[in-house]
Amino acid sequence: MSSAYDERPWLARYDAGQPADLEPEFTDALAMFRAAVERNPGGDAIRYFDGRITLRELDELTDAFAVGMLETGFETGDRVALYLQNVPQFVIGLVGTWKAGGIAVSINPMNRQRELELLLTDSGARVLVCLQSLYRDVAADVVGRTAVQTVVTTSEREHQNRDDPRAFPDQEPVDVTGTEDMAGMIERYRGQVPPPTSFSPGDTAFLTYTSGTTGPPKGAMNTHGNVVFNSQTYRELCRLGSDDVVLGVAPLFHITGLIGHVTASLLLGVPLVLFHRFEPSLAIETIREQRPTFTVGSITAFIALMNAPNADRDALSSLTKIWSGGAPIPPSTVKAFSAAFGQYIHNVYGLTETTSPSHGVPADAEAPVDETSGALSVGVPVYNTIVRIVGDDGQDVPPGEIGEIVTTGPQVVSGYWGKPEETERAIPGGALHTGDVGYMDETGWFYIVDRKKDQINAGGYKVWPREVEDVLYEHDAVREAAVVGVPDEYRGETVKAFVSLRPGRSVTAEELIAFAKERMAAYKYPRQVEFLDEIPKTVTGKLLRRELRAREDQG
Repeated sequence: MSSAYDERPWLARYDAGQPADLEPEFTDALAMFRAAVERNPGGDAIRYFDGRITLRELDELTDAFAVGMLETGFETGDRVALYLQNVPQFVIGLVGTWKAGGIAVSINPMNRQRELELLLTDSGARVLVCLQSLYRDVAADVVGRTAVQTVVTTSEREHQNRDDPRAFPDQEPVDVTGTEDMAGMIERYRGQVPPPTSFSPGDTAFLTYTSGTTGPPKGAMNTHGNVVFNSQTYRELCRLGSDDVVLGVAPLFHITGLIGHVTASLLLGVPLVLFHRFEPSLAIETIREQRPTFTVGSITAFIALMNAPNADRDALSSLTKIWSGGAPIPPSTVKAFSAAFGQYIHNVYGLTETTSPSHGVPADAEAPVDETSGALSVGVPVYNTIVRIVGDDGQDVPPGEIGEIVTTGPQVVSGYWGKPEETERAIPGGALHTGDVGYMDETGWFYIVDRKKDQINAGGYKVWPREVEDVLYEHDAVREAAVVGVPDEYRGETVKAFVSLRPGRSVTAEELIAFAKERMAAYKYPRQVEFLDEIPKTVTGKLLRRELRAREDQG
């Protein structure tokens, strides 16, 4: 063990060689919720615009939803697909599914017919809960080709005391004939209680589908044990308590939103603030009105907040506990955000398969920046978690050397739904081979370099897109940057950057190339720059480099 640990007691708690103990307090996520209701039944569970749902009310609503599901013939282990934005009905559907003995399936509300059909078919979902508009525009043409037997529709206007014109201007009524109205179903069964249900830590709580950045989405089986453990991890890592208020910046369907927002707030019994979907100006207004204290989201969300016209230091003054994950964080962005709002953005790293965090920057620390690469550390391994850096031969490499990140711990999923061969390939013996490339420094901090498949081979030299992107982010005109390798007759591959600019700023491709050339080795700097209004990315902020490569292939 490095002697540097002795000088950093907060780091020693996370030493991968001697994991700090974090004993699970509950066997399952439903027991976690029930304990919160018992502790503080009158406390707010959800705040949605001007609407409030207390923990007691959430308990009643989820009881009614579960009874309604059971009345349709729903059985233990059946799946309920949640195809919703960040609305209270997502939480109602999730907890209600558990009370009915089922498994929730979270689905990206941006998915269209082909994608929705793929996930419904793969999961074998029997029930679909979706927004009325999504049923009309997408799901109505899909469900008949799947195992779905019951469709429950709902409106984003539910659970407000009044319609908020900021979020739902001039919305027309939607015809959802042939579906079950969620509000009506809950009213019909309200006051009834489903039979007692409990789960073991190894039972699947929900299926979360991988983002598809490396191939077709796979349903990660996040167990109740995974969920309880990492809900507690957020509480301890971020030093959350009963006085905190959680801001739902990340999409709830994504593992960050599921754990860092929904189940963390259920564990703590504190309010979860929702505002339908992320829009920077509306987010600023919501923060100003609701005074949340904690959030976790992609760095692209925080970049958007910085550029919002109504953003100022006072607006974000309550938000004193900020973590960011899901996409690489340029150090220059952390500095700019801190200068603008006085708040430090802590890094956190994990995957769908690690049920959110496997690494994090502790609350009382700031992430170091590697002097050689300029990369910002993603933190240190969280509790009870062993992280190895391995070479192509599968053997551990020494500190400072680059290899694949392999993670073992209580947050690693049991496997992929219906895909035993994929499970064995990616998680042999419970050790998750992440596909992310990085290294650990001498003092135990971890750094992500890139995805293995994104490495560029320029004339025999290895170029990691992340390093080039971080340099481009240092230019004050650059809002977002994504780098890929493109065919080159002389070098085999060469470096191309796709860039979007900050509002009101301008720079030429030649100027950006010269800027990068001054700051990095000759084989690394981009030879081509193309400007885009928006860089393609997943809803959680991960850059979709494969879409940019496909764009190049199509000419």
